[in-house]
Amino acid sequence: MLNLTYTYRLKLNQQQSQTYDEWLETSRRVWNFALGERKDWYNSRSCRIDACSLKSEYIIAADAPRPTFASQCKALTQARKANPALNAAHSQMLQQVLRRLEKSFIGMWESGRGFPRFKKQGRMRSLLFPQLGVNPIQGNKVKLPGIGWVKMQLSRPIPDGFVAKQAQVVKKASGWYVMLTLQSDVNVPSFAPHGQPIGIDLGLKSFLATSTGEQIARPRFFVDLQRQLKLLQQRVSSKKLGSKNWRKAQHKVARLHEHIHNTRQDFHFKLAHHLCDQGGMIFTEDLNLKAWAKGMFSKHTLDAGFGEFLSILEWVCWKRGIYFAQVNPHGTSQTCPNCNHHTGKKDLSERVHRCYECGFETDRDVAAAMVLMQRGLAAVGHTVKMLGEGLSNSSLLTQESPVL
Repeated sequence: MLNLTYTYRLKLNQQQSQTYDEWLETSRRVWNFALGERKDWYNSRSCRIDACSLKSEYIIAADAPRPTFASQCKALTQARKANPALNAAHSQMLQQVLRRLEKSFIGMWESGRGFPRFKKQGRMRSLLFPQLGVNPIQGNKVKLPGIGWVKMQLSRPIPDGFVAKQAQVVKKASGWYVMLTLQSDVNVPSFAPHGQPIGIDLGLKSFLATSTGEQIARPRFFVDLQRQLKLLQQRVSSKKLGSKNWRKAQHKVARLHEHIHNTRQDFHFKLAHHLCDQGGMIFTEDLNLKAWAKGMFSKHTLDAGFGEFLSILEWVCWKRGIYFAQVNPHGTSQTCPNCNHHTGKKDLSERVHRCYECGFETDRDVAAAMVLMQRGLAAVGHTVKMLGEGLSNSSLLTQESPVL
């Protein structure tokens, strides 16, 4: 079974847009009510059994069960009979809001994420419809619950053999979009290591360096527009909260944020395809990106979007039949790729790799990418042949026959 997600821009009229805006507000209220019900239940059991809080106390029966997805869905069905706003919205869409809340609590329990938050007005931006009707797509039109047939900008055709299973309508600063989940009953093959290996070292001086000696400059997506963003945010703060001018100024800030996201994502996709054009195996670092995002260069690390790039690169490699793997990054800048000698720890200001054992010298990031390629080949069962001194960086390593 193969699932793909294609995103298209919708062309909603004023009535259709108003309908979905009302559904977004209804979804927000359902989220806040369900979250408040769960939070009250937890707070009622947070104090000791023989003591009471000095501030306030939540009076809930001792035998009251913990609110769950099933119990809240059942309560939602009963509430729809008495509430016209709930009854007007799509029932499965509201159930998906409760399911999303359940996933948030599971992420808090299992992954250490924060406690789910209440959503203020305008923070709910997506509507998920888990089921679509028969033949929901005809040409450049899609049939969505509640509003019927809608034109969409068909930027790329629907692949043959795929059926639209669900749709998620997203409201962005630039308009409405639909994310169609397409499904096909096919077996996805797994790709064996083959072709030319490439090691990739990520960094802040250059966005990445490859084992072939290529270095890609790091664009400043957010930093270059930070001054403009600051000016727009100052204009928002000077407007009266909730006024039309305040909403217009806030919309400009959202448009600029979306522009930064789109340019960063476009760069990541183009770079991923560029790397896939060069070889059949790509090895990257298995980095702790959360630690990077909290370090000295946190702003520049988040601006580069290394985590998003690695996810996109893995997807592009799978799509194009390229083998992708992540290897241990420990000590890559302290190992000579020519003789595997430990050269010692380097300062960040030291950008050239010099091995006093074999005399090999190259850029620090390129040397680390070569070490990553060696480790990747060893992990997949390929041997690496050393060619000795005096060779160029692009031809330092060659691949022998597999030892599998």
